[in-house]
Amino acid sequence: MVVTLVHERTNLTKQVKVGFSWTTLFFGCLPALFRGDFKWAIIQCLLGICTFGLSSLVFAFVYNKIYIRELIEKGYRAVDSDAESVLKAKGIII
Repeated sequence: MVVTLVHERTNLTKQVKVGFSWTTLFFGCLPALFRGDFKWAIIQCLLGICTFGLSSLVFAFVYNKIYIRELIEKGYRAVDSDAESVLKAKGIII
């Protein structure tokens, strides 16, 4: 499922996927790198090296949630009530 987030000051919108990240499972740290999330790209890359790639399986379940929470901390909000209810249902926002 994809939800749209909008930054409250700049009105920039981002469409983000909620749930399991198939791209993280297959490509490891590359999705984080392409999203500009350099902190998590480095963390995923280092853990991937240490665990011979097995950490990608764990990050596939949690990375989208981490990414959305960091966007919310930076000032992004759900664009409508449907997106907000999806985020609440997934436990991303309260």
